[in-house]
Amino acid sequence: MKKILLFCLLFLAALQAQAAVDASATYLYSSDFNQVRAGAALPLGLNAAIGLEGRYVEDKFSEEDGAFKDPVYSVYLPIQLDLDLVKLNLTPFYYFKNKSDNPLFKDAYAYGVNAQFVMNLRQDEVEELYTQAYIGVSYARQKAAIWKDADLSNKNYSQMAYTLGLRQNFFSSFTFHVAATAYQYPDGIDGVEAFRGIMDQNDLAFTQSYDVSRALGKYALSARITRIWPQQHSTLYLGYHYAEFYTADPQHSFLVGNSFRVAAAAQLDVAYNHLQNTDGNDKRDILYAKLNIAF
Repeated sequence: MKKILLFCLLFLAALQAQAAVDASATYLYSSDFNQVRAGAALPLGLNAAIGLEGRYVEDKFSEEDGAFKDPVYSVYLPIQLDLDLVKLNLTPFYYFKNKSDNPLFKDAYAYGVNAQFVMNLRQDEVEELYTQAYIGVSYARQKAAIWKDADLSNKNYSQMAYTLGLRQNFFSSFTFHVAATAYQYPDGIDGVEAFRGIMDQNDLAFTQSYDVSRALGKYALSARITRIWPQQHSTLYLGYHYAEFYTADPQHSFLVGNSFRVAAAAQLDVAYNHLQNTDGNDKRDILYAKLNIAF
């Protein structure tokens, strides 16, 4: 743990020594959790960039309902490669072990990688149009408490997520984004009645929600529309998803946000996210704020 923290500090110090660094700080609040994110990214020439991000999540609900007694810490190493027609986004991540007084929940942890291949199907600089398609393939393995066929066990469990998405831009003023994600479980999903894992499922695929979701998903359908004002460096966006799970009720997510420049090198993104299951008896509201600074 100390070696990893030392590595992170040395990495951030190295970033600060460079001429161009993008740093970010994010805070998310809801009735179920507090989350803080901090990260920085460094360009490696014209076609590559590498970053580092750490996250802290504090559950507010009860341990009986599946909350972790101690905060959950995770670290991410995003890598971007731009090869003109194809872009590759690769993000390995690791969740540190979380202790528990309950022996069934001891030493929960997770690790995995999120990979996304982005293809430029159309690029018209004169008409200011572009079309992008992307394929996402993610894998994670975590030690978790699994209720299967009425038996409870604490063991390692694997997941995969496959995403197909499309982005369409019009005249540098509007962007439409649609995506579909399907989940696979190499260790089997039959008979799984409940699951208590440490990983946020958004690490496998972002589905237009800022919720910390640990339920095992079946699939998710999402869409987003963004209005862009390039000269003012601002956007207004609306997002939605419908998701079904193996270990939770189906869910709707409604997202509205605004990003804008607050200084010459600083950009602020604020959003409101409302979630509810299809019965309407489980509702959550999330406030999101992210500050990006380039220096």
